[in-house]
Amino acid sequence: MRIYGVDVGGSGVKGAPVDLAKGDLAAKRKRIPTPKPATPAAVLDAIGAVVTHHGWNGPVGVTIPGVVRHGVVETAANIDEEWIGFPAEDALSHYLGMPVTVLNDADAAGLAEARYGAAQGVDGVVILLTFGTGIGSAYLHDGHLVPNTELGHLIFNGQKAEHYAAGRLVKRGDLEIDWWAKRVDELLTYLEGLFWPDMFVMGGGISKRFETFSHLLTTRARVVPAVLRNQAGIVGAAYAAAIGANHA
Repeated sequence: MRIYGVDVGGSGVKGAPVDLAKGDLAAKRKRIPTPKPATPAAVLDAIGAVVTHHGWNGPVGVTIPGVVRHGVVETAANIDEEWIGFPAEDALSHYLGMPVTVLNDADAAGLAEARYGAAQGVDGVVILLTFGTGIGSAYLHDGHLVPNTELGHLIFNGQKAEHYAAGRLVKRGDLEIDWWAKRVDELLTYLEGLFWPDMFVMGGGISKRFETFSHLLTTRARVVPAVLRNQAGIVGAAYAAAIGANHA
């Protein structure tokens, strides 16, 4: 079974058909820059261009960097504030003339890792955290998504957790990776005390360096790097369209 997945990010709109039996892209992904400003109208045009590139006609899953409830975008991170309150699912379904499922980008990555990646077959509670410009999160129980957790917005050490331990702090040189990893360990320990997960999955570009800092992570729960990396959003979006995950 193939379904099309689109991952809308702050810098790029990426999409490809996904082979859901394998959890892999069925064609080379198409990427175009995210419009500036990233208004709903401009992003809908970009999504349409990506989908049309592959000549797709069928169900589509789309990630948005914000809270999505019942197909409506409630917050806007790295996209224009016009998205707040925007009925993305209905608008995209009408625009594309195809059934569309819309969900949060970190939730899509969590679904992908639970179905095909690092958390495949893991029972109990799994928390995926994506460390990038901010911190995205996905909370899963026995593989089922609890959507829109936004754990990066928890107040931790007097500030939002993502301001304390986002991956961008290392990338731009504010913190050496060991110092950053110690901050991440503090955050994971705090989250462990709240949710008692069986596993943490670390995503985001910095997870490629996991082996250089994993020895500094001390939680009871196992911490593992994400497997699908930059394909997770596309794969998770397609999988969500198959199961209607955003209405969980």
